[in-house]
Amino acid sequence: MENIRKIVHIDMDAFFASVEERDFPELKGRPVAVGRPVERGVVATANYEARKYGVHSAMSSKMALQRCPQLIFQPPRFDVYKAVSRQVHEIFAEYTDIIEPLSIDEAYLDVTDNKKGMPSATIVAREIKRHIREVTMLTASAGVSYNKFLAKIASDYDKPDGLFVIEPKDAVAFVATLPVGKFYGIGPVTEKHLVGMGIRTGADLQRLSLAEMNNIFGKNGQFFYDIVRGIDNREVVVDRERKSYSAECTFEKDLNSNFAVVTELYRLEQRVWEDVSRAGKYGKTVTLKMRFADFSTITRSYTAEGYVCSFAELHAIVKSLLSKVDCSGRGVRLLGVGVSNLTDVENECMRQLSLKFK
Repeated sequence: MENIRKIVHIDMDAFFASVEERDFPELKGRPVAVGRPVERGVVATANYEARKYGVHSAMSSKMALQRCPQLIFQPPRFDVYKAVSRQVHEIFAEYTDIIEPLSIDEAYLDVTDNKKGMPSATIVAREIKRHIREVTMLTASAGVSYNKFLAKIASDYDKPDGLFVIEPKDAVAFVATLPVGKFYGIGPVTEKHLVGMGIRTGADLQRLSLAEMNNIFGKNGQFFYDIVRGIDNREVVVDRERKSYSAECTFEKDLNSNFAVVTELYRLEQRVWEDVSRAGKYGKTVTLKMRFADFSTITRSYTAEGYVCSFAELHAIVKSLLSKVDCSGRGVRLLGVGVSNLTDVENECMRQLSLKFK
């Protein structure tokens, strides 16, 4: 038992929106979204009041207002969010040096040998949550377990302001109860496909052989075979830095019209822009990926002279890349959008300011 790792996953609750509520108390108790209520605007984050109406991140501003006409939009303030994120990571560093940031508002911590000498990861997580609230006046949810997969699942289990622990002895039984859509790496399309096969829960996945897993998940078959048995040997990687952000989708039925392709690409662009925005990044290179009905795959990339600093720019570049692809008579099986060659938002803002005043 001494070799069992102690992993904590910390996830700030509705981070951007919570910062806005903290700084503007008049927003308390009202539905709030961070974003802009403009044509082609996208919700970056919604608070829990807005979520009651079905408003969520990556949703178009137009759809959000249809679901919640009284929704209040707050323009994003990435400099403020990054400053708060730095405060939170400084707190993490008081307990361990083994920290793997996933985005501006979440991270894994290996607290097996923590700086405070605390015997329990649960005590560490509770203390970190208290410290975050004290310093930032914000809440965080924490998941505690012996590996990354379970710790992340646990942090989502009792939000907001939650603390959930999955003990080694309970792991396999707990995973068995999870809907397949809760598994990392299983998106809506794959979830629908699995449900169509009669695979609805972790228990159903546990009954599959490794060969069956490989048949369904391809190169990720071994990963899913392991995690449904509570096995995840991935280390918490210190100073992990994302090199790119991307989203892709495989369709149950091939897309056979330009309108359908453009519509699905727009959704993927929204997902990517949300991730890039949450991380406080801009990118120079935009990549379009397409797989056709005959399984042939192409990628097209464009590297801008400056950084892509708005969703509108990202959309325009993807549209331009698509225009250079001959899709006539070819059903589209998969679409993907990526942004790479990254820099911090604040770095690019400072660069632009320096150019402006030269």
